[in-house]
Amino acid sequence: MTPTPPPPSAPVRVAALYRFAAIADCETVRDQLDALCRPDVRGTLLVAHEGLNGTIAGPEASIDRVLAGIRALPGFAALDVKFADAAVMPFHRLKVRIKPEIVTMGQPDLDPAVEAGTYVAPADWNALIRDPDVVLIDTRNDYEAAVGAFEGAIQPNTRGFRDFPDWFRAEGRALLDRPNPPRVAMYCTGGIRCEKATAFLRAEGVQDVFHLQGGILRYLETTPEADSLWQGECFVFDERVAVGHGLTPGSPGTGCGCRMPVSEAGRASPLYVEGVCCDRCADSRTEADRARYLERAKQVEIAERRGVAHIGAVQPPRED
Repeated sequence: MTPTPPPPSAPVRVAALYRFAAIADCETVRDQLDALCRPDVRGTLLVAHEGLNGTIAGPEASIDRVLAGIRALPGFAALDVKFADAAVMPFHRLKVRIKPEIVTMGQPDLDPAVEAGTYVAPADWNALIRDPDVVLIDTRNDYEAAVGAFEGAIQPNTRGFRDFPDWFRAEGRALLDRPNPPRVAMYCTGGIRCEKATAFLRAEGVQDVFHLQGGILRYLETTPEADSLWQGECFVFDERVAVGHGLTPGSPGTGCGCRMPVSEAGRASPLYVEGVCCDRCADSRTEADRARYLERAKQVEIAERRGVAHIGAVQPPRED
């Protein structure tokens, strides 16, 4: 077993990345990425025939080395990357895994690299979604939409991205059943889900489909608040939980074993137990689960008081 390298002494650069591009030999690419990341880059990278997805962290020079290696792969020169900085290493180890899909939709025969819809830059997004002949669809999950959404967006209220195809076939298609079919605009947190969703709609016969380049995060980062059509905050898949315009930290806390956002009203629910469960997940928690989460919350609190990271801390869910 490869020993875990010591934490880097310099500030940590975090890179969230993805790209849909055909990979013929996933095993070879996995091994190349694993070698590129050693010894001081940690995080998770997913490799599939449809492309790459993941988040990694390490010294800036090491992250630049890994990204240069990825961009040298055929089809990955235009890799989408979002950067952030962290005071401490946010990951405990490196995982490079082969998966059927880099974002799980349950539709492995799609080819988003070829079939996806049209990118729309954040600067052009408002004009598109203000058009009354455009149907705006949120491709995220129900708990994300509860924190914030674009004005006028249709909410499928799915529990996971793999539920989106069933929703579209059962309900979504009817929204487009007009004498003059509307254009469809779709969005998600960072761009990966809406990009794949446009490929799915095109496979279902819907051709005039658009998606927000860089997702909500790039929109909030680059759009002045006075011009924004975003309402509320954006749930994110890390310790910030939610962000607002300019990517400033948001207000919802978690305090729950499921890592879902918990509003003030949610905290007032009789089903809410700090660090254990909320009204969303309470029914699925056994007594053994509750005892385990309580102990974990206690140990995390102790670690925080000591100023160290606790390896048992709840990890945020991935964007899927």
